[in-house]
Amino acid sequence: MTAGVRARIVVDARAVAVDLEVAPSECVAVIGPNGAGKSTVVEVLAGLLTPDDGEVVFGDRVVVGRGRPVPAHRRRVGLVAQTPDLFPHLSVVANVAYGPRAGGASRREARLRSVRALTDVGVVALADRTPAELSGGQAQRVAIARALATDPAVLLLDEPTSALDLGARQDVRAAIRRAAVGRPTILVTHDPVEVMTLADRVVVLEGGRVVEVGRPAAVLGRPSSAFATVFSGLAVVRGTATAAGIAPDGGGELPSAAHAVPPGRAVSAAYHPTAARLSRDDDRTTTRDGVGVLRHVEALEPRDGLVRVRAGDLTADLTLARAAALALEPGEPVRIAVPAEDLVVYDPSA
Repeated sequence: MTAGVRARIVVDARAVAVDLEVAPSECVAVIGPNGAGKSTVVEVLAGLLTPDDGEVVFGDRVVVGRGRPVPAHRRRVGLVAQTPDLFPHLSVVANVAYGPRAGGASRREARLRSVRALTDVGVVALADRTPAELSGGQAQRVAIARALATDPAVLLLDEPTSALDLGARQDVRAAIRRAAVGRPTILVTHDPVEVMTLADRVVVLEGGRVVEVGRPAAVLGRPSSAFATVFSGLAVVRGTATAAGIAPDGGGELPSAAHAVPPGRAVSAAYHPTAARLSRDDDRTTTRDGVGVLRHVEALEPRDGLVRVRAGDLTADLTLARAAALALEPGEPVRIAVPAEDLVVYDPSA
């Protein structure tokens, strides 16, 4: 059985101090804003950057922390970056065989391992093509096969789908899912779909520190960190638990069907902004979910074909037609309600 990963990574110049654990056969997604330390973690694990302090252990093998660090080519790390960087003069099968050959495998053994890895990610039919004949998604799947052919103890995926279109991403995700089986995998991503479909746990980095860890459904469904809130696409309001739901810090009360926190406790509540019902304060008949709470419009922002209304501690996404009909302006009073079944109240410290 493949062993797991334990790491304590300190890089002073980048203000990074991160503790990370990945169990055998576990895929951990690492997310965070630009500059949070994600690439630093990958570089240290891969052997491309030496930390100022800390320790990196693959199973029972210390690769950083006892004397001179183990060099990158001896760590058995498979690294897949944003771009595949295939050798343009080699065929697909030769590209994937390059790693095993560099590791001492015979020509025949290297080719067998290459074909096996290409089969695992579903692109063995492309074996005799050159990189110039591949689409972006096909090339990235070949890059994953290249990492697999070396039989890595650890798989590192640094935003492997960020340069691909939506159709290609689905194929590459399927390849990642197969590649991650049986080995610890660290996935750096900006894609919530990848987190939900590929990761067993999520680690959130902000300012070079771990600020949140948990299962994807918990972190993205009940975020407690600023970045996870934005990443999830949810609106999070803070306040005090009531018998029916939450009393937001900005005033009023919102009921919740998913509510199991004792009244009086400091809580958060999450909902998707498209679920919010907004009406002008002088027309309270337009919400089917009650009168709602009174707020004042602070900003109107275009967002993916919608109009985002920011009103104090609450946010609502409206269709263009609805926004036009309301003819809102900053400073105007509005009523915002959220269906009880769409509002989840939770203790962010739990």
